[in-house]
Amino acid sequence: MAGHSKWANIKHRKGAVDAARGKLFTKLVKEITTAARLGGGDSDGNPRLRAAVITAKSNSMPVDNINRAIKKGCGDTDGADIEEITYEGYGPGGVAVFIEAQTDNKNRTSSEIRSSFSKLNGNLGTSGSVAWMFKKQSHFNFDAKRYSEEELMDAALEAGADDILDEGEELIMVAAPTAFGEVANYLDNNNMKYEQAQLTMVPENTVKVAGKDAETLFKLIERLEDLDDVQKVYSNFDVDESELERIANI
Repeated sequence: MAGHSKWANIKHRKGAVDAARGKLFTKLVKEITTAARLGGGDSDGNPRLRAAVITAKSNSMPVDNINRAIKKGCGDTDGADIEEITYEGYGPGGVAVFIEAQTDNKNRTSSEIRSSFSKLNGNLGTSGSVAWMFKKQSHFNFDAKRYSEEELMDAALEAGADDILDEGEELIMVAAPTAFGEVANYLDNNNMKYEQAQLTMVPENTVKVAGKDAETLFKLIERLEDLDDVQKVYSNFDVDESELERIANI
């Protein structure tokens, strides 16, 4: 795994992930609406919507909010059209950065993202410049204190997943993006409690960064993640965990 998941975990432990719940809910509603618009309102037949709903529930979003977002995506309510767009570039140290955004004003979003790269020693690239470095996967995160790797591997084989990754405090069940619904159904039916489930982008290779490059890179990632129109930011950095802890305390 790239260092991004470890960085997210460290921030989570320090209470620094999406401290403003209102902003988080706005992003989740956008994702639910877009998923429903593109794949329909039935979460059983729409893996992306299923992942979005699971994420929303895990963050205590009220069911009424979730249902309204699904109806909006299916065209049952009025609202501004949301366009889905990706951005690609390089951060400090040559780290690849892939951004998923949803916006009702492409010019505004592009300007904000371009400014973020410019101010923090990055370069916004063209479409396809870094996308080839990432692959989409389904991830189901489990508490390593609750489940053993062997137990989850047995479940993965039954569920149609591909592998188990040991990330220290958690174990991640990995599956193809198309298998998200199948795996989620198996886990739910067998009462296996995952901490998080998501469709994510995973780098094929990583770039080692440290010192000032790493500090500026994390400032860039956090600035991008804080933009209202940005849904997710992926990168392929590799940073020692001790360095991550040091930077998190700056």
